[in-house]
Amino acid sequence: MNSAAHAGPAVDVRRLSKRYGDVRALAEISLRVETGAVHGLLGPNGAGKTTLLGALLGLIRPDEGEMLVFGRPATGGVAPAGVAGFVDSPRLYPYLSARRNLQLLAHLDGDGAAARIDQVLHRVGLESRADVKVGGFSLGMRQRLGIAAALLADPLLLVLDEPTNGLDPAGMRDIRALITDLATNGRTVLVSSHQMPEIEAMCSAVTVLRDGEVAFDGALSQMRSLAPEPSYLLSTSDDRAALELGATRTPIAVDRDAHSDGLIVRGSRTAMHEYMISLGKADIAVEHLQLQETSLESMFLRLTDDRAAATGAPDKEAVSS
Repeated sequence: MNSAAHAGPAVDVRRLSKRYGDVRALAEISLRVETGAVHGLLGPNGAGKTTLLGALLGLIRPDEGEMLVFGRPATGGVAPAGVAGFVDSPRLYPYLSARRNLQLLAHLDGDGAAARIDQVLHRVGLESRADVKVGGFSLGMRQRLGIAAALLADPLLLVLDEPTNGLDPAGMRDIRALITDLATNGRTVLVSSHQMPEIEAMCSAVTVLRDGEVAFDGALSQMRSLAPEPSYLLSTSDDRAALELGATRTPIAVDRDAHSDGLIVRGSRTAMHEYMISLGKADIAVEHLQLQETSLESMFLRLTDDRAAATGAPDKEAVSS
């Protein structure tokens, strides 16, 4: 399959549904993943991310709906051509080396996969550990090897379920860089996470799931335009006076923090700068100021938190493209 010959989206999912007994995992999910993009699938645990990715990998057969991968129907139950990846976490033989794990998979993949083993090990930075047993690998190294295993099939679409889950900051950085590089070199990547900063660092578009439904689907730039202002945790030499001063400044919202003795301040960066200056002019010392939630994190919580949804989450029609 040649992605250059397909002008449409890499993935076009239409009204996909899946139930497990009385549990509704997916409820008429629809999304499009543009060819050559890194598209984020975001949601809390249990939102339906793994079920959707499993359907795209042919591991789960949906009850209803349609899936098109590079314009070709994918019925579920069989992996579509040109698609590879993993759900939950990579499944590897711990008593075998990284190279031997890939050799076994290459035997199943065929189509010249064995000749790509050294190439994919180099691509994920594991060439120096190729002959080490996987049982001694760190979680980050296992995630890298899982991506290498997916790349053996030379896929046009890479489907990755929480590839940075459990990694330290350096490991997260390396996996993000690898995913971005894969897209730069012509592949399409659909990556899931329950962490907004991870999606923000990698993706240009995002689909947010909540209880098996789409709560948002669109560009990150669109999400930013709809998002509330970031919030900061503030402690001062006189919080009462700072609270009263904040009430006089309309671009700023200042409230008591329910979890500490400090204040929660919400506003744009410019408004925050002006508020800090006004505190200084009022002889109120700023003892602590910390970003608590970015705008996108606040938006994600509004879209997915039951309490937020009950008290004014954005209307679904307003956030779905």
